[in-house]
Amino acid sequence: QVQLVESGGGLVQAGGSLRLSCAASGLTFSRYAMGWFRQAPGKEREFVAAVVWSGDNTYYADSVKGRFAISRDNAKNTMYLQMNSLKPEDTAVYYCAAHLRVAGLSRSPYWGQGTQVTVSS
Repeated sequence: QVQLVESGGGLVQAGGSLRLSCAASGLTFSRYAMGWFRQAPGKEREFVAAVVWSGDNTYYADSVKGRFAISRDNAKNTMYLQMNSLKPEDTAVYYCAAHLRVAGLSRSPYWGQGTQVTVSS
């Protein structure tokens, strides 16, 4: 079965950096678009970033553009999210998702369990 496992979350001060990882198994990773979403307490889950199967094209929410960078290593079946210049409003549980198309990521049946990111002011 498909498994997505996030790691790398933690507590960091505002202005700091974190690197999240999403390790995938049970699917042909190189065929799937991958994405990051986040959910803060009391808020809806929101899109953060996505990358197509090849890594050639990436997409970002306006709120993270210029601060976050999504990437993938198809040889390692792993996706990454480098988060720089973190702000308290980035505090959330971060989830990874997989779908054959970027447009389908928010409706994907494949999600990780999430990793907590907390940014202190």
